[in-house]
Amino acid sequence: MARKDLQGRDNWQTESGPGGKAGVAEQNLIAVFKEAFKGTDYVISDHPNNLKHLYENVQLSPETLSQIFNPDATTMKNAQRRGWGVSPDFSITNKKTGKILFGEIKRQDGWVEGKDPSAGRGNAHERMCKLFTPGLMKAYRKIGKIDDTSILPFWVVLEGDITRDPKRNREIAFWFDEYEKNFFMWRPNEGGQVLIDHFNKYLKKYLD
Repeated sequence: MARKDLQGRDNWQTESGPGGKAGVAEQNLIAVFKEAFKGTDYVISDHPNNLKHLYENVQLSPETLSQIFNPDATTMKNAQRRGWGVSPDFSITNKKTGKILFGEIKRQDGWVEGKDPSAGRGNAHERMCKLFTPGLMKAYRKIGKIDDTSILPFWVVLEGDITRDPKRNREIAFWFDEYEKNFFMWRPNEGGQVLIDHFNKYLKKYLD
């Protein structure tokens, strides 16, 4: 699918920018796939809005409603203007089948050579755990049209020293269990081709 190997991320990354390192990581991944998908049936989207209003029409029980704050309709509408839902970092869509793979990018420090174990104490990776909740899993499958239960309906790409942290690698491998193809450790100094290869080999077929 890719027309050529893409240069390593170190040439793209900067310390500054609107989103800092995490924001740069997202843009790097998107740039990789935009180039790879030229002339194909696939497209990558930056922060897709398919799930933006996911929670707004959740029906609560009368008992719950009697115990919580219930603003008037106008106030509620204004509060929901920006969306009560989730915003994945990216999505990959097969335009021919309409199937969508939603994705998250998690950049985090980690315990590596020259650092103390406490360097891996960040929790960006833990925020991916919401993806495993029954409600989101069901919504991702329905909207993404990925019904095959041999794969999860999302892909998590991790960046930074967390990708070499001995504790975090074991922790994340344990979380995903047999679904190890649904996460990818994009390690320092690796180019974009490794991402493309992983997608082509393990995930693309579920969008076809």
